[in-house]
Amino acid sequence: MSDVNEGLSGQLPGILNSIAAAGALGTAAYGLVDACKAFGGGISNAGFVHIRTAIAPLIGEGREAPQLFGRKDLLATLRANWLNGVAKADQKAAAKSLIRMGVTPENAQRLADETGVDAATLKSVAEKIRKGETLLEAEVTVLGRFDAIVSAVLDEAYERADQKYRNYCKVAALCVATVLAVVGGAVLNAGREPYW
Repeated sequence: MSDVNEGLSGQLPGILNSIAAAGALGTAAYGLVDACKAFGGGISNAGFVHIRTAIAPLIGEGREAPQLFGRKDLLATLRANWLNGVAKADQKAAAKSLIRMGVTPENAQRLADETGVDAATLKSVAEKIRKGETLLEAEVTVLGRFDAIVSAVLDEAYERADQKYRNYCKVAALCVATVLAVVGGAVLNAGREPYW
């Protein structure tokens, strides 16, 4: 029994070194994958495509959007929030506010078709909001339904984007860690006789 204990205690430093090396390898791989964001957003772009695709029908092609803050500006704002890792709830709230801000009498029909709300009422809501008039109860109900549908679309988009981002990061980190391990092993074993 004492021989077994002596054997294990002799191997303990090697085991601890292996655990430390694995931890350092994982940290280095994570750091390198995260650093790729410096190049056009890097791996985060894989997730943002879900957000852009989901909100495209809600923001139109830009011809209907307000001139001061059009489709391109809206997407740039959402992308900046995504790349900077703003809290997901805050990102969704900002997206919802920007989409609602873009509701106009001109695009009410298209938005009603996309969300399944009454087009005439949504147009009336847009006109009244522009003029600062009070909404009727039926208009508040339609606006609430519109907001609920937009929230559901955004929830799905952001969850799918987050899942894709995390999965791509894991795969990229695995690849980076493997390369680092092979290079590190080659450096440490340089000049030694091969085991086979």
